[in-house]
Amino acid sequence: MRYEGKLYRALNPIYARQPLSGRGPELYGGRFNAKGMPALYTSLSVLTALREANQVGSLQPTTLVSYEADIESVFDARDETALHKLDMDAAALAAASWRDEMKTKGEARTQAFARRLLSDGYQGLMIRSFAPAARAEDLNLVLWRWGDKAPCRLTLIDDEGRLS
Repeated sequence: MRYEGKLYRALNPIYARQPLSGRGPELYGGRFNAKGMPALYTSLSVLTALREANQVGSLQPTTLVSYEADIESVFDARDETALHKLDMDAAALAAASWRDEMKTKGEARTQAFARRLLSDGYQGLMIRSFAPAARAEDLNLVLWRWGDKAPCRLTLIDDEGRLS
């Protein structure tokens, strides 16, 4: 599928001046990227982005940014048939054990799935949010490829240069 529209990301203020870097996920790994693989975890709504960034405890300082996106090749994880063709299912995507898998096996099943999607030419993954209190319609778009040109254009919205 193709995604065109706004995306939102709630950043740790440490990375606020680098909203296009993917540095945090690259350093620590995430559900859909192994350590060493940059990724941008974005959401289709502001509230989903805030839920994603503050999953544990009280609300912590957060910098909210938005982007204009035109991403040509996105795998839609809501499509059960497409998931099964790649030996994946919704329960495995939602499994809270991905961190433990990463520690014990070196790579979580969801990270291996993301690596396969990337090698198959996908620039990102559309997936429901697994943050506490998220609803089925709360969606994230995890990006592994992005830049300022097609086929994976992502433009930070900062008309006033606040992050410069």
